[in-house]
Amino acid sequence: MSYDLCLLKQAEKPYFIENIRTGIYSLEELCFYLYHNVYLIDESILNEGLCDWIRDELGLARLYRQLYEQLEKQDGAAFFVLPIFREAGYLTHPQMREFQEKLAKLEVQSDDMKQKLRGDYLFRERMYARAIGEYRGILKRRNPGKLGTQFYAAVLNNLGAAYAGLFQFEAAAECFRESYELSKTKETLRKYVSVLPLFLDEKEYQERIDALRVDSELVQGIQEHNAKLCAAPELAREIAKAKEKGVGEVLEELKEQYRRSTKI
Repeated sequence: MSYDLCLLKQAEKPYFIENIRTGIYSLEELCFYLYHNVYLIDESILNEGLCDWIRDELGLARLYRQLYEQLEKQDGAAFFVLPIFREAGYLTHPQMREFQEKLAKLEVQSDDMKQKLRGDYLFRERMYARAIGEYRGILKRRNPGKLGTQFYAAVLNNLGAAYAGLFQFEAAAECFRESYELSKTKETLRKYVSVLPLFLDEKEYQERIDALRVDSELVQGIQEHNAKLCAAPELAREIAKAKEKGVGEVLEELKEQYRRSTKI
């Protein structure tokens, strides 16, 4: 993510946003972050430290007092962040209403659902290590009677996908297996079967398949589906593109993706 907005006063010392490991220098940059990262708005940014930074670095004493009062009232994230947008004149009225509605819907969710939404957002942004932390936090306090087994099956599925994004295929397979035991969906089974060959030899792979006691035709169908994916034109184009770029450039791109995905 890039924050390069500077119409308003810039701070000499940045405010460090822990969620994305990035420093911001102006109120506009703060607005940009809040607007585009609604699922990451929590106590890690809505705190006294941000209020003090707005007063000391940006010289916005009136806004500081507003925000500090909201912290004491504990009325919710919307009442805290909206004065920031108004001070910067950052959003149009329709955008402000849309943002308020999004925050209102988020605030009524359970803590587990909020954490899943954060994990899902981080996963989409390829920040896999941080997404894993969110998902594992949910599973650590798992209470199936509260949100139902399908919710936790979804969390395990997404956790497996995050591990796969870090090439930790054995951990990914374990998550997919647990998710399948809860959901019994063909899609989860497909993911589990797909990842096994990435860390098992042929004998171990067959033993795992046999242990599933799943219809052999279904397993064969999954394997054929995966083979088609590997032969897809899109993949062929990516391979050709990689050849044109050269090994060195491709490796650098992979390194950068990995650094981003493991940033905590």
